[in-house]
Amino acid sequence: MTHLWVRAEQRPNEERVGLTPEGAAALIAKGIRVTVEESRNRAIPIDGYRDAGCEIAGEASWPSAPADAIIFGLKELPEDGTPLPHRHIMFGHAFKGQHAGKRLLERFKAGGGTLYDLEYLVDEDGRRVAAFGYWAGYAGAAVSLMSWAAQQGGGTCPPVATFAGRDALLATLGAQLDAVGGGRPTAIVIGALGRVGTGASDLCAAMGVTVTKWDMAETASGGPFPEILDHALFINCILARPGTPVFVPKSALTQPRRLRVIGDVACDPDSDYNPVPVYDRATTWAEPALRVHDAPPLDVMAIDNLPSLLPRESSEDFAAQLLPHLATLDSFDAGVWGRARAIFDTHIKEV
Repeated sequence: MTHLWVRAEQRPNEERVGLTPEGAAALIAKGIRVTVEESRNRAIPIDGYRDAGCEIAGEASWPSAPADAIIFGLKELPEDGTPLPHRHIMFGHAFKGQHAGKRLLERFKAGGGTLYDLEYLVDEDGRRVAAFGYWAGYAGAAVSLMSWAAQQGGGTCPPVATFAGRDALLATLGAQLDAVGGGRPTAIVIGALGRVGTGASDLCAAMGVTVTKWDMAETASGGPFPEILDHALFINCILARPGTPVFVPKSALTQPRRLRVIGDVACDPDSDYNPVPVYDRATTWAEPALRVHDAPPLDVMAIDNLPSLLPRESSEDFAAQLLPHLATLDSFDAGVWGRARAIFDTHIKEV
């Protein structure tokens, strides 16, 4: 029997989950065994999973799960260097040149396990079958605007926390922007036609922010892109990969510019292909914005788990997208899972 083990997220400020109780009940009805770990932080209470018929395990007990269990989580595992013998479904961030990703692959090689990276679950046309992108863009644009509002008041963005829902986020952000006075800033979104860019653009529209929407056609020249510097905010929704142009080079820091905040929703500062190489580390919920230049100021927002600001809504959306594919786990070497396994097999050979 296929056994799916839903682990508790161990990262701070991570309340999301990739499977709802309703989804778990559907998998159980198909003959899949589902174990869900208890969690102090998960946005969806454990009682719903228990009522759905799931087995309940202790928090962070997945290392001792049966050898044939498929461990399912979202964000990274604790970096303790231990070998990984299980099959894992998660966002591994291991295949684009990230240094932490190499260490993760070394753990899989040592343990004999396999990574099925959620970012690489794609259909026959190469399109991702499940993504948090819309909510990453939505929340990323919100925190970028919070950073701009704080900057106008002479400071940097204060700590952020989860919101009860979209309406609560919009109310809080609207009050912050209204307090600035003088009208709304302008923004440019690159990657505007994708899920992430759509979310960012929708948030800006809800706040009355005029948005310039760019996608592949507008960036095909490879740069430079002086138009970006003519906007108060730049929201990057393009993933780092070979061939991605540099949108804001380091030289832009000292050039004449209206640009005051970069919201790097893609957030890959550790990648060799980072298209916004003016910063070198992700920001945090405690310190959402990094000041990279003082006169005039330029702040970078680069939180790498943005959808967690709206954990319930983003979890339910993502889980609904992924559920049809979790239902095919009994054919783990075919379809989206087979394609993800092939990506892992290619990269593990290089470790």
